[in-house]
Parts: sequence; C-alpha cells; structure tokens
Amino acid sequence: QVQLVESGGGLVQTGGSLRLSCVASGRTFSSYAMGWFRQAPGKEREFVATISWSGNSRSYADSVKGRFTISRDNAKNTVYLQMNSLKPEDTAVYYCAAGLRFGVVRNEYDYWGQGTQVTVSS
Repeated sequence: QVQLVESGGGLVQTGGSLRLSCVASGRTFSSYAMGWFRQAPGKEREFVATISWSGNSRSYADSVKGRFTISRDNAKNTVYLQMNSLKPEDTAVYYCAAGLRFGVVRNEYDYWGQGTQVTVSS
C-alpha cells in the first residue's frame, strides 16, 4: 500500500503561482511513476502531469504545458507540482497518484491522495 497526502493548495489571483506537494508513505516510493490529476466542479478528473520513477521522463497536458512543472525527490518521498501563470480555468481539486506505469490515463494509477483545492480568482 502507498498512502499519499497532498498539500499546498489555496486561493491565488490570476497570474500567480502555487507549489503543490505530495508526500508518500508505505511501499517504495521510487518504484512508482507519479502523476497529478485535477477535477473541476461538474467535470471529469483529468490528467495534468506525470513523472517517471527516475524523474527522467515527464509528460504534461497541453493546457498546462509551459506553465506547470512536475518534479520529485525520492529521498524525501515527495512529488511536486510547480504551477505558474495560473488561470481561473486551473481552479480544481488537485490529486496526486502513484502507479507502476508511466501513463496519462487515470486507471494506470493504483493509489490516490485525498486532493487539495486550488482556486484562481479573476
């Protein structure tokens, strides 16, 4: 089992920045690819970014490319999502997830955190 706890969400103005963190406990963190997904009210949960177990491979949704950066520190069992130039449409609950495959699809991830709210005001 892997337990994931997100933090770092909050209220920010358009153009602002936030850094989300996700701390993992349980089985070996460095064995897992880590992803960030988000879910806005009334919408499906969507892929945001993912990083391979080594950190050498990353992938982003087109909507966040160039603004968001995913990174990880395996020594701290933590994955980060640096979000810059935030827009109102980025408002959502952000979830981190762990899976054995480096992928962009929800069902490729086996473990999920509880989520952290990000609200971008216009």
